[in-house]
Amino acid sequence: MDNAISRRIGITIVVVAALGVVALGVWRFMKPALRHVDVDRSRYPVMGVDLSAHNGVPDFDSLKAFGIDFAYLKASEGHGFRDAAFARNYAASRLAGIPVGAYHFFRFDCEGRRQAANFLNAIEGCNLDLPLAIDVEEYGNPAVFDTPVVGARLEAMVAELRAAGYKVLIYTNKNGYWRFVHDRFDVGLPEEPEVWICSFSDPPLSRRSWRFWQHSHCSKIPGVKGLVDLNTFNGSRSEWEAWTRALSDTIK
Repeated sequence: MDNAISRRIGITIVVVAALGVVALGVWRFMKPALRHVDVDRSRYPVMGVDLSAHNGVPDFDSLKAFGIDFAYLKASEGHGFRDAAFARNYAASRLAGIPVGAYHFFRFDCEGRRQAANFLNAIEGCNLDLPLAIDVEEYGNPAVFDTPVVGARLEAMVAELRAAGYKVLIYTNKNGYWRFVHDRFDVGLPEEPEVWICSFSDPPLSRRSWRFWQHSHCSKIPGVKGLVDLNTFNGSRSEWEAWTRALSDTIK
């Protein structure tokens, strides 16, 4: 009798332990991926936001008071779409004294030159402080286009923006970097696009150069209702000031 009870207890312990392992695995699989990294502000003191119509009506004075150093604003997408909030956000950022840049969401199914024309028309008359940014990501794009096709269209867009006299940044995540950027552009050379990397690891891009790092999709800061993306400049405040001063001599 004692042996039978012992066996039952042993079986129960094994079953409970197995169920615990399964439950832990399910929890790990189902829980949302962490979309935030806390940045060492003693090393990277310069921070900024990127905004579009999805962020409602930001209070740029509150953003400035909080310590936001720059704002990238969505201007356009594909060959015809314009962000409805761009003009308002641009004017408000200017009034608040926040250095401003513009970005374009790159569509895989649109020819690069047409996308460049749309972007340039969207920012016409704007006095921007930062390079034009092209947002290149697989999310929100059709998966049917091969890498060489997308890459060629991206190269064409970059070439058009540079021909118009603008410096260019490419925003992407790690997968997009390795797929579209690393062997296509000589990142780091003055004439080539710099990288704005979306990454939730530290360092964000090992052994590769980057200018901006988007390290959060879920920050809550004064001036924006709901969650907002947070970005960091790669360098000290004095390096930021030197970089923006150098840009002012060449940027439109």
